[in-house]
Amino acid sequence: MIHTFFKRLAMLIAMAGSLTLLAGCNTMEGLGQDTQELGESIEGEAAEHD
Repeated sequence: MIHTFFKRLAMLIAMAGSLTLLAGCNTMEGLGQDTQELGESIEGEAAEHD
């Protein structure tokens, strides 16, 4: 009975860790896209005032 409890606990911890990593990847990808769009916007404004 205790063995089953620890097996389920380990599985729960592994799943929570996986979800955390996946959420982090999506967040960083979104941040990268936002930063790229901001850079392109700044380049466009600089080109207009050149």
